[in-house]
Amino acid sequence: MTHTVFIDGDQGTTGIELLSRLQHRADISLARLPPDRRRDADLRADAINSCDIAILCLPDPAARDAARSIRNPRVRVLDASSAHRTASGWVYGLPELTPAQPELIAGASRVSNPGCYPSGAILLLRPLIAARLVAADARLAIHAVSGYSGRGRVAVEAIEAAGESSPPDLTLYSLGLAHKHLPEITRLSGLRHEPLFVPAYGSFRQGIALTIAVQPDQVLPGTDTETLRRCLSDAYSDQRLVRVRTDHRRDDASELSATALNGSDEIELSVFAAASSGPWLLAAVFDNLGKGAAGAAVQNLDLMLGRPSVVHADRARDISTPAADSSP
Repeated sequence: MTHTVFIDGDQGTTGIELLSRLQHRADISLARLPPDRRRDADLRADAINSCDIAILCLPDPAARDAARSIRNPRVRVLDASSAHRTASGWVYGLPELTPAQPELIAGASRVSNPGCYPSGAILLLRPLIAARLVAADARLAIHAVSGYSGRGRVAVEAIEAAGESSPPDLTLYSLGLAHKHLPEITRLSGLRHEPLFVPAYGSFRQGIALTIAVQPDQVLPGTDTETLRRCLSDAYSDQRLVRVRTDHRRDDASELSATALNGSDEIELSVFAAASSGPWLLAAVFDNLGKGAAGAAVQNLDLMLGRPSVVHADRARDISTPAADSSP
């Protein structure tokens, strides 16, 4: 059976990546607008009301408008913006969030793709908070560095046109400490207080390294490094896209590369420690265009289409993800 999929906003970084992943699939017919009519509101409304699944790769206000334009009750929506991640009536599209999440996504008419940074923060924190190893009322600080592709297509084109004559440096942003991902991270991780979140763009095209510092007074008394690692490992033991590092030998000699999983839809979680009794550094590494965006969207799309999720462990081969046990 062929399903009609309309990507509204297929000229942005996520939309372009989605096109490359979906355009050769036999089970999908991509509906596209003529380049000179992409901003035609009536044509876009017709396209979105004529498809089986609409994927919204739009700024938040435009995504809300697009969702409101749907009159056909059979149309299902996968929103890659942050417009609906904490909205009532939308299912959060992180299949690894709970054992029931894949089934919720599969049956939903409205799914919100998770944010890139929230994906890392939530996957690190939620199992530890649920197990009461990390206190839900802990006031945490999160730091993350993303590739410059996170700035959007126009910025990427400008950076790459300049070439080596104007390489991007490390740029911290959202220093008003009110990043739009904060409600998503807080609610879905189980925290009671918004963390202090400091994101940055690096001098590389794609990839993310996200870290969270945890102090000994923020964990259950008696908690040690192996307990934290074991909790994460047990939580994701059945997940093909989430790997937890348990092979640390000399943490002081370890390094973390933001680009280590580029070209992959996997995410790697680590716990680094100053001593067994802490403090600790929780870390996540993944591709912001993979598990952080388009890869996550394809994973959700496959669940919505009722097929086993075909995901890229690397770009050379496809791996089928178990559909049963696996949504800022």
